[in-house]
Amino acid sequence: QAQLVESGGGLVQAGGSLRVSCAASGRTFSSLFMGWFRQAPGKEREFVSAINSRGGSTYYADSVKGRFTISRDNAKNTVYLQMKSLKAEDTAVYYCAASARELDYSGRLYYRGTLYAYWGQGVQVTVSS
Repeated sequence: QAQLVESGGGLVQAGGSLRVSCAASGRTFSSLFMGWFRQAPGKEREFVSAINSRGGSTYYADSVKGRFTISRDNAKNTVYLQMKSLKAEDTAVYYCAASARELDYSGRLYYRGTLYAYWGQGVQVTVSS
């Protein structure tokens, strides 16, 4: 089992920056493939970004490419999502997710939330326009 706890959400003005973090426990963090998803009110959950277990490969949804950066610190058991140039449409609850399998070996499996076994409780990010 892995427990994931997000932090760092909040209210920010459009054009601003924010970093959310996800601390993991209960499982060897360096073996986990990590992802970020988000869900806006009335919308389905969507993939945002992912990073492989060693941090050497990162992936982004087109909507955030160039504005968001995912990273991880395996010594601190933490994955980060640095968000800049935030837009009102980035407003959502952001969820951290983990998979015991690497999800980038074929196609874009990392887009599929159902393949992540572990989820955090989510953190609210609100961007005011």
